[in-house]
Amino acid sequence: MKHKEKPMICLVSSSGGHWEQLKKLKPLIEKYDGFMVTEKTQFEADAKYLMLQKDLKDKFMLPKMIVNSLSAIRIWIKERPDFVVTTGTLIAYPFYILTILTRKKFVFIETFGRADMPTVAGKMMEKHSDLFIVQWETQKKHYKKAIYGGCLY
Repeated sequence: MKHKEKPMICLVSSSGGHWEQLKKLKPLIEKYDGFMVTEKTQFEADAKYLMLQKDLKDKFMLPKMIVNSLSAIRIWIKERPDFVVTTGTLIAYPFYILTILTRKKFVFIETFGRADMPTVAGKMMEKHSDLFIVQWETQKKHYKKAIYGGCLY
């Protein structure tokens, strides 16, 4: 088996504020190998892969989740990431599952927008995260594995 010189990093998040935060980590892709994944919206996103936009209130959430999960598998097979880094939310879930199944590294960065309360994604993905970073000291009380990493903005 050929040894890779640089680790492959997948940066994945939903659109909007989560995406704006994740884009601050783009220098990681320039330093190492990597790619970015987000949702396709009316706004242009500088990501290699665009997936269907969805949220829990979307009546087509389940079919979109299935389509996005299949897309995530195709991306995973093609790119073979060593690390997945995310600021959330639903779009990151298939990548989270794939890191567990393939024993790759998963980094979750809790959103800046929640200083005093946990997120559903954070509570769900903390268990198998290799590194769980919060952007507010006050967020640490909501998570067992949290470390304060400062603000991405």
